[in-house]
Amino acid sequence: MNKTSDAKKKKNEPQPLPVVDLKAHKILVANRGEIAMRIMNASHKLGIPFTAIYTKEDEQSGHVELARSLGGEKSLFRVSSYHDANELMAVADEGGCTAVHPGYGFFAEDFRFARRVVKRDRPMIFIGPSWKVIRELGDKINTKRLARSLNVPTVPGSDRPIYDELEAERIAKSVFDFQMDQGITRPLVLVKASAGGGGMGIEEVYDPDQFRSVYRRIRNYAMRQFKDEGVLIEQRITDFNHLEVQIVSDRTGRSPVHFGTRNCSIQSTGRQKRIEVAPGFAPESIDYTFNAGKVLTDIVDYSLAMARKVGYDNVGTWEWIVTRKGEPFLMEVNTRIQVENGVSACIARVRGQDGVDLIAEQIRTALGQPLGYTQAEIATEGVGLEYRLIAEDPDNNFTPWVGRIEHFSWQPQPWLTVLTHVPLDRPYEIPTEFDPNLALAIIWGKDINETRERGLAFLDSLRLEGRNGAGQPLKSNAGFLKSNTPRILQF
Repeated sequence: MNKTSDAKKKKNEPQPLPVVDLKAHKILVANRGEIAMRIMNASHKLGIPFTAIYTKEDEQSGHVELARSLGGEKSLFRVSSYHDANELMAVADEGGCTAVHPGYGFFAEDFRFARRVVKRDRPMIFIGPSWKVIRELGDKINTKRLARSLNVPTVPGSDRPIYDELEAERIAKSVFDFQMDQGITRPLVLVKASAGGGGMGIEEVYDPDQFRSVYRRIRNYAMRQFKDEGVLIEQRITDFNHLEVQIVSDRTGRSPVHFGTRNCSIQSTGRQKRIEVAPGFAPESIDYTFNAGKVLTDIVDYSLAMARKVGYDNVGTWEWIVTRKGEPFLMEVNTRIQVENGVSACIARVRGQDGVDLIAEQIRTALGQPLGYTQAEIATEGVGLEYRLIAEDPDNNFTPWVGRIEHFSWQPQPWLTVLTHVPLDRPYEIPTEFDPNLALAIIWGKDINETRERGLAFLDSLRLEGRNGAGQPLKSNAGFLKSNTPRILQF
């Protein structure tokens, strides 16, 4: 009987991950531009071969040149679209790939694609969280419900479709009251058809007395359009800081760690990030009206609690808003590598060593290697700053600029990393099919003052020239980045 009990106990104990030979794998880099280049470089560093893809529009992209340089001509396949899953699977089979890295965008948070990768007749590994985790956390309503079950603060509003009018009114009142408590003089409630999408079936309510009639109108619309009269009641908080927590875990999902926080509050008018800073606040240098250190600790603890609960098993980001009163509220979870992962990596130290590569960590843990270190062995040093350099016109609602880049250069520095797919030795025509992202500039300094100074020095050294079809000069957001650098991490 004791032997049986011991056997059951041993069976239920967490089993160690098997030994993994990374070089036995081959990765399909299912993306383009700078993120494809970062995946290739990380794979090459780990000794893992890869297969890259490109479209006709991307023939001149730096990621095509890098693929040839690191992997040879046979590592490169031309496809008709980055969005065609069938074509990607065919390339993976032709290239003998054992894993797929989606990067960000495209299929990165598509649980159906991730499920297909691992369940097809010739299964591969999806480099990201398991498809079940992506499905669970990709549903914002489900994420809010999970958070509330763990006493993680979320923005007031419904965490499921509401069908009862009186319940809807109670939730709407709590949303209005919350905003009034925040000092918002003109609070509003969003009333949304829960089965809708693409902006369909949404109305803003500024007057509590009008809520009932709007609720009924949206409910009837939802029934007509979607055959489901469920309604969501949400709110929009406009005066906040946007913070993120970087989480990493291995396939056991048992011991996730964090690589600190980021502040992504400097954005375009369309809420698109333009400057990211790590860590998320600087209480040792800036006076806040709240306990900023406690806020950072709290959002990290909350994020890790949720990661442990769902068995999160790769790289991910927990996104937060922090109000002027220093109150954090979970916004969503991004189940993928983020554009701004490099700004967290540049301040991270594992066992005192520089040079953490979060994409390399993502790859090796996805392929089955254990994390290999604990939270106690991770530290941060200094302040990191990331600029997103984009061909756009900030004075015209950040409208994308399309044309030809004729010259692109900057002054190299030991504290500067510039990630770009734009060739530096020849003119480059910006493809109209994609966002006109040009580069990510990552700057490290020992403190916020030095980081700001170095950021401005980079922008001052930047030479970016070009013309569109009408002969008009290139427009970029470099001036916007420069004018907003003095206020980084300020609230």
